[in-house]
Amino acid sequence: MPAPLPPELYYLSNFRTALVWVGGRYADLLTTEEQAFIATFQQLQWPSQAILVRMIMRRGSHFRLSKLDYPEIGDCLKAAQPALELGWLSDDTALTTSEIADLLRKDELLAHLPLADKRAAQKKTELVEQLLTQDLPAQSFASWCPVLEDQLLSLQVGELCDRLRLMFFGNLAQDWSEFVLADLGIFRYEAVDISPQSRGFQSRQDIDDYLHVRGLRVRFEEGDAVETIVPALLAFSSSNPYLCGRQSRLLFQIAQHEEKRGELESALRLYQRSTHGQARWRQIRVLESLNRYTEAYEQASSFSQQPGSDEERQRLERALTRLGRKLGRPVPKQPKVTSESRLEVALAVPERGGVEIAVRNHLHSDDAPVHYLENTLLCSLFGLLCWDAIFAPLPGAFFHPFHTGPVDLYSPEFYPRRHLLFEQCLARLERPDYPQLMLERYREKNGIQSPFVVWALLDEPLLQMALQCIPAQDLRACFSRMLQDLKANRAGMPDLIQFYPQQQRYRMIEVKGPGDRLQDNQKRWLAFAAQHGIAVDVCYVSWLAA
Repeated sequence: MPAPLPPELYYLSNFRTALVWVGGRYADLLTTEEQAFIATFQQLQWPSQAILVRMIMRRGSHFRLSKLDYPEIGDCLKAAQPALELGWLSDDTALTTSEIADLLRKDELLAHLPLADKRAAQKKTELVEQLLTQDLPAQSFASWCPVLEDQLLSLQVGELCDRLRLMFFGNLAQDWSEFVLADLGIFRYEAVDISPQSRGFQSRQDIDDYLHVRGLRVRFEEGDAVETIVPALLAFSSSNPYLCGRQSRLLFQIAQHEEKRGELESALRLYQRSTHGQARWRQIRVLESLNRYTEAYEQASSFSQQPGSDEERQRLERALTRLGRKLGRPVPKQPKVTSESRLEVALAVPERGGVEIAVRNHLHSDDAPVHYLENTLLCSLFGLLCWDAIFAPLPGAFFHPFHTGPVDLYSPEFYPRRHLLFEQCLARLERPDYPQLMLERYREKNGIQSPFVVWALLDEPLLQMALQCIPAQDLRACFSRMLQDLKANRAGMPDLIQFYPQQQRYRMIEVKGPGDRLQDNQKRWLAFAAQHGIAVDVCYVSWLAA
């Protein structure tokens, strides 16, 4: 075990920790190259490790020596020498015109590169355009700039280290800065008991498949032709639900792209192959756009037998009504529309802040304070009450120390896997001391990253008032609805909440400015509130003439 490093080498300590973590959990999946890198890295002197890690953690792969200034390392070129000898760094990588232009300042471009027009008044982008028109061959930094007193070091193990990062985090969206943010106390994470067997990928094929699908997504985002991406994406298959989910999301995104540019047949085929939550009702819309009304009606009828969510049910009901009238088919009985509790106010146009702030200020009083919290309050209360279920160390839910929430949070299996745990959490609401339990949880976990609790908006007085005024049966009803579809049902809640502490009651208020209408998810919440006797007003605002 190497001796602890001084604080200024925190980044090296973190990278060492990650290598030990990956080496211990993925020993059976590592390639020979990855095993050799880990073993050889551990044998290097710390200055050589440090300069390499500094470069790994920076953006890009080409670094001018003059820009590598790290006092804790000292002579960076000397420190880099072992990595150069190992081939992990290179000092003679051939650079394209774009790459050399990115590395040089404007004055250096004028001084060192072959430009026909060297007027200093030109912008750097104009100089680069000149260079690109010359179709110059790639060459080393020294060949591009033979008289410039500088050297270039190019990282050669970037992709290898990305694979190690992927194994550690289970994704490539997170990077090594997660360690730094945790070290500085900016982010704090729940301490979940992660077993040595818990890891994001169970086979080398899983790792390769992740990188394959990600590569296709990057190509799509960079503008590659859809027809060059889709065949490989459709041919992809995996037994890993996480990877299949990534494939489906990309299929859905490409289908949306195709639909927007009028390629409806292509969009339809892709929607039909995607299991994304919105793919089925998008199929109906595309079939309608193609004037294939009978097929759309039959498809909507089939889907409506088992809707995937409240949102899909609502959209399918509308589609069947619309298509039924067009085709002369039976129109489904419309669900009873909940009559909203309407509140109308006329206000002066605020000098600053939105319409919600204006209504909040108008309705607020010391005896009945109003808070503009939208979805954050109920989500935060849910997160506090159900903390144990959310952060339960189930297999595959957590596999590194920097998870904001479980990996499967929005998957269809999330709630069924934890059904009993959530029932235990909700059962606490039947105890008379549940407010005290939630206050204790708030104090214990304050500031720890959570997918639900918004610490910046939830202070202790607000929490106490909410627990005093919102009945336990309302909390249980709201939380149960959230659990039916966490991604969709955590949104659409009313903008404002008004407390009446002396009466131990509350009301929620949805604010609509002039010309604004209720959105579908808001209508679903209003219908739910009416069903459960939760007080909600819809406040329609008009502006007073100046």
